[in-house]
Amino acid sequence: MTVRSVTRITPAQATQDGAGVRLLRALGYQHQVRMDPFLMLDAFSSDDPQDYIAGFPAHPHRGFETVTYIVDGHMRHRDHMGNEGDLKAGGVQWMTAGRGIIHEEMPQQENGLLRGFQIWLNLPAGEKMQPAHYRDIPASEISTAELPEGGFIKLIAGTIPWATCPLKGAEQGQRQTQPIIADVCVMAGQSVDLPIPSTHSALLYVFEGQLLAGDRRVDAGHVAWLSEQGDTVRVAAAPDAGVRVLLLAGKPLHEPIAQYGPFVMNTSEEIEQALRDYRDGVLAQ
Repeated sequence: MTVRSVTRITPAQATQDGAGVRLLRALGYQHQVRMDPFLMLDAFSSDDPQDYIAGFPAHPHRGFETVTYIVDGHMRHRDHMGNEGDLKAGGVQWMTAGRGIIHEEMPQQENGLLRGFQIWLNLPAGEKMQPAHYRDIPASEISTAELPEGGFIKLIAGTIPWATCPLKGAEQGQRQTQPIIADVCVMAGQSVDLPIPSTHSALLYVFEGQLLAGDRRVDAGHVAWLSEQGDTVRVAAAPDAGVRVLLLAGKPLHEPIAQYGPFVMNTSEEIEQALRDYRDGVLAQ
């Protein structure tokens, strides 16, 4: 067992998206700040409705997948295919944009805490134009393992010894990027080692407490980038503070990326085609 070391620590960047939702962008605020196969990681957390109430009105996507995980609060998904997802605390929506989808994500609360994440996961070139697909996964279907002293692992994607992700078959087993996504909470002074394939890139996004990385502490709102060498990720909390992180790991595609806003393809010509298709109303056909 070789534990991956933390190679660098970067802060998430404050920004706005949708119709003015305030959030922290941990990946994707610059095109070079990505971790193949992950394109973007947004974290939103506020109990001020003015920070989130306008939501994310109807907008298009092509060429990748979005994974939305709600930690606290209530949000609704609707798309052009007639899908509706009632995303409540602990739930996940997994949307494969493929050739194209037009959807909206709107808060279903006027006060209280809304907290969660949206992850953009790239698709390989040969799968970017597949038909769009959507799945709503309630909290009751998210595998959870209890850790000592009150910690836990909630597994959103992939497989680890403590739990198995509910996504299977075409949605999980056949996915070339083999993503592992988990919400991991560790109590003060505790640690947990998570086996991760040596083929995968990996990082930890801290969203509560402090992560202990050797003799360094990683504060909430920061990304701990992990070395490529090793087959284990260690989540350790400082002696005086617990920690909660979002683990992202995946098998890199090593393909060129061309991106224009919500369209992610491999060439500029494909981006131009996506823009024409959206303009002509055939993006999502």
